[in-house]
Amino acid sequence: MREMGPTSAIGSLRMRVDRHSRCGFSLIELMVVLMLIGIMTAIIIPQMKGTFEDALLRSTARKLVDIFSLASSRAVTLNESHSVRLERKTGRYLVERTTSAEKGRDPHPLAEISGGEGNLDTRVTVEVRKAADDQSEPLGEGPAFVPAAEAGSRTKAQVISFYPDGTADAAEILLRDRQGFRLALRINPITARIRIIELERE
Repeated sequence: MREMGPTSAIGSLRMRVDRHSRCGFSLIELMVVLMLIGIMTAIIIPQMKGTFEDALLRSTARKLVDIFSLASSRAVTLNESHSVRLERKTGRYLVERTTSAEKGRDPHPLAEISGGEGNLDTRVTVEVRKAADDQSEPLGEGPAFVPAAEAGSRTKAQVISFYPDGTADAAEILLRDRQGFRLALRINPITARIRIIELERE
């Protein structure tokens, strides 16, 4: 077997050291990588937060559309007026029915029905506006809306009614999240259909 001389042994040792030194990162390289990660995080996190808030707003809007559709379909099917009561502070909603023989009495809540009651996310504020009876409809914008507390005598604050003939209260529900993103749900009083309208961010 051929023996290695001192010079060849030193050369092979240097080659091993060079190989190991090439596998690692220098301190400057690590600092550059960490700095890039920090910059990317600072850019991405606010975007993700806005996306989450927007998704929360849209999911709340879809949930309200489902609630209103439930009240409308039951009103037509059972030939009894139904209403949706929204509590602004707590985010609680409740679907109620009123028979024609019990007009003027307290409505019956539909807690036993799936989707008849529940809670909306309190991070989204909900404001009900009713159509002003004495104002004309602006061209291309739909009816003029006022806060529910100032609306006509047929409806009360934060309550939207659906009727057996397929009609509903003319109302607009404004949804606003903490980031200022807004959506509006506009209820067509003739067809009881709900249209989602995107509004400018505040």
